[in-house]
Formats: sequence, C-alpha cells, structure tokens
Amino acid sequence: MDDKRVLLLVLAALIVGGTASGSAGTPKPHAVRSSNPFSARAAARIVSPRLTRRLRAATWRWEVVMGRRRSRLAAPLDTRTALRFWRRRARSIRRLAAHPPHRSGWLCIHRYEGRWRDSGDPYWGGLQMDRGFMRAYAPRLLLRRGWANHWTPLEQMWVAEHAHNGRGFTPWPNTARYCGLL
Repeated sequence: MDDKRVLLLVLAALIVGGTASGSAGTPKPHAVRSSNPFSARAAARIVSPRLTRRLRAATWRWEVVMGRRRSRLAAPLDTRTALRFWRRRARSIRRLAAHPPHRSGWLCIHRYEGRWRDSGDPYWGGLQMDRGFMRAYAPRLLLRRGWANHWTPLEQMWVAEHAHNGRGFTPWPNTARYCGLL
C-alpha cells in the first residue's frame, strides 16, 4: 500500500477509536462518527490489491494455457469491482480448464503411454511429448515450467488440444488406434 493510504487508515482508526479527541476516556458524539468519511466502514471497503493480482495472474495463466485471449478490466486493482471481476473470472476459467474437449481421449492415451511425471528422454509427461512438440505447441509453458513432466495433467491435456486442432490424434498413432480415436 502507498503511504497516503496507510496514513488515512491510521487517521481513521484514531478518529473512530477515540484517541484523536485528546482524552481516551471521554465518549465521542455519534454525529462525528457517522459523518466521518474515514470511518471503519470506509476502511473495510478497501480491497487488498495483492489478492486481486493473484486472482488475475491465475486467470491469465489458464487463459494462456487454453489458448484464449487475456481478460482485461479498466478498474484499479484495489477496488471491489476489480476483486469481484477477477474472482468470478478465475472461477469460471478454472471450471472450463478442468474439462478439455477430448479429455476421455487424452486419459485413454495416457493409460497406454506413461505416468504424468514420466521424465524419460526423449519423451516427457503422460502423453509422451518430445522436445519439438513442446516447443511447437507450448513455448511459454516450456520456458516457465520446463519439460512436460513438470506440468499438471490438465496443462498437458490442453497442450495436446492445441496439437489436436491442427493434427488430430496423429502424434499418438498406435495408442490412438488402441483407444479407437483413429
């Protein structure tokens, strides 16, 4: 938080708490408390921008993994509007990310290919992605998180979805046949 906001919160606490009136024991008139714009109620309306930033980052992360455009909001991060927007957006994008379009196909291929954390060179992850595949379909994820064995199963499935849009199930010819996908 910036220094001005901290100073305003301290002043509001002093005014509401009664120590700004000169003596802590004398009661304050109700009119002062209700007409003060820096009351405890106003202080409670201030939103933590850190929480809003975390929600925005989680939303953007899944939007990038899913191949969607980043969401935008013009409101400052320390407003309730921003907090509500990013909380609602993060919840909906997580719900969408949990259900890739060909999830049952990816789970079947995974059953024949390997563990989600499989780190055997030259193929990594539960869908056995090689270096060229990861560079082509998930360059940002590859830079940020490393090989596919460090990705979550959902991230691996979404990268496979990107490949599926252009190539279908052909990168997994044998296992896709076993699963009845080819």
